[in-house]
Amino acid sequence: MGKATPTPIKNDSMLIDRHEHEDVFARVPELADQTDPVLRRLDPLLEDDVLYGTVRTDLSRRYPQTLHHGRHSTPVEVLLRLLIIKHLYDWSYRETAERVADSLVLRWFCRVYFQRVPDATTLLRWAHTIQPETLHALNDRVVQLATQARVTRGRKLRIDGTVVQTAIHHPTDSSLLVDGVRVLSRVLRRSKALVGDALEGTRDAFRTRTRTMRQGLRTRTRTMRQGLRTLHRTARQKGEAVAEQRVTIYKKMIATAEQTLDQVARVRDALEETEQVAQGQGRRLREQVDRFVPLVERVIQQARTRVVDGGKVLADEKIVSLFEPHSRVIARHKGGATVEFGRTVVFDEVEGGIVSRYAILDDGETEHGALAPALMHHREVFGRAPTLVTADRGVHSPDNERVAGAAGVRHLVIPAWGKATAEQRAREKERAWRQRYQWRAGIEGRISSLRRDYGLRCCADHGPDGMERRVGWGVIGSNLRHIGQALAA
Repeated sequence: MGKATPTPIKNDSMLIDRHEHEDVFARVPELADQTDPVLRRLDPLLEDDVLYGTVRTDLSRRYPQTLHHGRHSTPVEVLLRLLIIKHLYDWSYRETAERVADSLVLRWFCRVYFQRVPDATTLLRWAHTIQPETLHALNDRVVQLATQARVTRGRKLRIDGTVVQTAIHHPTDSSLLVDGVRVLSRVLRRSKALVGDALEGTRDAFRTRTRTMRQGLRTRTRTMRQGLRTLHRTARQKGEAVAEQRVTIYKKMIATAEQTLDQVARVRDALEETEQVAQGQGRRLREQVDRFVPLVERVIQQARTRVVDGGKVLADEKIVSLFEPHSRVIARHKGGATVEFGRTVVFDEVEGGIVSRYAILDDGETEHGALAPALMHHREVFGRAPTLVTADRGVHSPDNERVAGAAGVRHLVIPAWGKATAEQRAREKERAWRQRYQWRAGIEGRISSLRRDYGLRCCADHGPDGMERRVGWGVIGSNLRHIGQALAA
């Protein structure tokens, strides 16, 4: 017998560090005077081994043999600078690739030179290999570079939070039921080519019920056409007859969703018994079933509790999207919409416009406990506690005075939450206290800038990791912009 042929290792590209250095301005000298001064100041700042090494570690894990085999990839240095440019100007991946390809200045800054610029898909795939923890480490390094450049000293700290919304439609129980049936029906259609023979003769094995959910549900006598459009028309009407009609419609929608779940369960069992499940399409279908079926079951239970039984579901337990299940219902205590759908993000800002830390709050966490982790992180980055810490009353906690005193904070300026004591009211009326508290207002403008200029108004990335990447890169882009502007000034 001959020698066994070794199994090839799938690896699309081998990671390389950088292209050979090429001075673009030596070819086009007049461009040197036209370069954005912010980019010129950031260029030497990004020649940092810590920044480079942090990103390279994540990129090297894309495939098992990324560091040793395969064709040469886009260099790490190019990928890092492309991602920074993208979030510095809040461009899409496609717009980033097009603008860098058309600009000699951006080619020089991104170290592409006269090589081929990676397309949007390549940049997107590499970007997804960077982990959320890496972005926190990157931002810490950027803050340290800002300290070395004397943009900030970390003497003052202000804390505030905002809601980063997810890109979902306004959730209603009816629309979530329709989404569930639509997604599972798509899985059924795609599964027919794989397990159609195994389920031959099974009644309604691959029937899609999307039309039933969207266009209408007929009663047994077929004298009344009821459906999603009818439900929307009667949503704002009042009266017992309308309420009974609404419950009837929801019962039919729930029944249709449960029938679809039964079909998907049979298809899933058939997929397990076929060899196709180990292959690409079969594996992906199984993953979709395992992902969406528990969510649809929760939506059914939620609709039955709220509409049919007349009960309530806690905000933290509500499903508001099948595609972004990490979204939460967050009450808005300002003008406009009463609620927002997304996640609460807390920002720590020091003087110089530098956001030293960001944190996406988990379920059950509030801004009231934001002071302790903020002070701990500040000491790790700057080596000492801030002299002044200020925030609005949303960060107030009975333990704040003790925590700040133990950390070595000289001035803690946070208004009391709820009914204040006479001592607290007197202190908050002191001139020195009010002057220190005025500095807090600047973080409102910083949050507004992050939302407006760096894509944090609405997160277009998917999943919890996508939310972390969107917020992390937005903060890094904002910090680098302020460092560049300070150095250019």
